[in-house]
Amino acid sequence: MEEITLEQARTIIRTALEAGREGGLRPLAAVVVDAGGHVQAFERQDSAPPGRFDVARGKAHGAVMLGLGGFAQRDRAEAQPYFMGALNGVYGGGLVPVPGGVLVRGLSGRVIGAVGVTGDTSENDAEAALAGIKAAGLSGEA
Repeated sequence: MEEITLEQARTIIRTALEAGREGGLRPLAAVVVDAGGHVQAFERQDSAPPGRFDVARGKAHGAVMLGLGGFAQRDRAEAQPYFMGALNGVYGGGLVPVPGGVLVRGLSGRVIGAVGVTGDTSENDAEAALAGIKAAGLSGEA
């Protein structure tokens, strides 16, 4: 069974943070979760607020639990706010349904985890996450 490895998670995070730094983004935080939503790795750049862990985890957790990237979650929340509110209740208020939560697919195309990046605009967060996923030789669905 294909799984996201710690080495891949570290590559994703390192590259996402580098992409943010090179792109002049505000300080980022990034988390990688496995297919069960368990945290595999996390880093927060200097000067990023400490609460960023919870936001990054919420973006990644929502993506993997719902099987939807952050853009699709945002669209669903706008179209069906009561439904997404109910789902957030089911998951203990831990979903952050905005871009920056990106599904990670393995070589087989199966979801093996997700990445959550936060700190800049949601769109920029998603781009940083995708750069990290690509660097790990995996594919992402924002």
